[in-house]
Amino acid sequence: MPASDSPARKLHTLTEILSQPETWLASQRALATDSCFQKAVTASTSRKEWLFVGCGTSFYLAEAAAASWTTLTGQRARALPASEVLLFPHLSMLQVPDLQVVVISRSGKTSEAVRAGELLTAKYKLPTLGITCAKDSELAKVCQLTIAIPSADEESMVMTRSFTSMLLALVELAASQSNAGSFSSAIEAVAGSLAAKIESFNARIEGFVAKHTFADYIYLGQGPFFAIAREAALKVTEMSCSYAQPYHTLEFRHGPKSVVAPQTCLTFFLSESGMDDESEVLEEMKDLGGTIVAICNHASDAVRAASDLVFEIEADAPELALAAPFIAPAQLLGFHSGVKKGFNPDEPKNLSRVVILD
Repeated sequence: MPASDSPARKLHTLTEILSQPETWLASQRALATDSCFQKAVTASTSRKEWLFVGCGTSFYLAEAAAASWTTLTGQRARALPASEVLLFPHLSMLQVPDLQVVVISRSGKTSEAVRAGELLTAKYKLPTLGITCAKDSELAKVCQLTIAIPSADEESMVMTRSFTSMLLALVELAASQSNAGSFSSAIEAVAGSLAAKIESFNARIEGFVAKHTFADYIYLGQGPFFAIAREAALKVTEMSCSYAQPYHTLEFRHGPKSVVAPQTCLTFFLSESGMDDESEVLEEMKDLGGTIVAICNHASDAVRAASDLVFEIEADAPELALAAPFIAPAQLLGFHSGVKKGFNPDEPKNLSRVVILD
């Protein structure tokens, strides 16, 4: 059945994944006139260290944002789950000078994120910036400033376009207070490249999933792409109830490669900075019998020869702008794997859209 006629087209999750390029552009236009975003840019110039906090997908977003922040600004940046801040604040190094906290929650209602924001603002007297897809949220009530991106919100439980849109907003914030200048042209470039390819990506992944059955899913990335690998593993777990593990690409050689077999799907997020070394691992895993998916900006002949499926973004943009489009094929892989197994990705098993504690 052609992808355009598939029953999967009726599901919110697929619509939201495919809508990401236009959502990024809409979010960018909104942020350009958003007073809270401009206040955050001004406030950020006096900060020396950044702590990004979130739960689940928002924690992986926090990790990706921290890596991007350090790369763009040269400042220290780190990420923690909100639960660590709440349960082990003494390990969170909250008393370092000029610390800025960013609390991330799509709904602005996630209990751990809201409680962490309240604790950091009220008890530790730290400047807090919330980022969410909901206006007038609980998170906004406890943070000093809050950036809301309602156009990126989803109907489905699984975070897809909200993840990428909030990440790009934080990268834009980092670029705005560094010597990198505006990140707008980079967002436009990756949005345009992905928009031209995403329907083809979807059809190719749907066909790939139809032909394969996997026992394990492995996601591999380095640097700013390790957090993307973590998020990709979560997507296939959430949407298809499959077992997935993320690793740093070169670390996978140090023991974990023992699981590689034809029923192992290994997705490589290939950076431009580390392409040669990462490609060597990809070729080695193919030699061990693994089924290889490669996601990159531009693939080498060696990567094409050793991969079962290759996705090239082909965008004229800096490497940090590639994290958002890189996750799209992985989201589609999780979606179609779930549909094949008879699950509804809009309503994943055992999950709720927001985790609210008593």
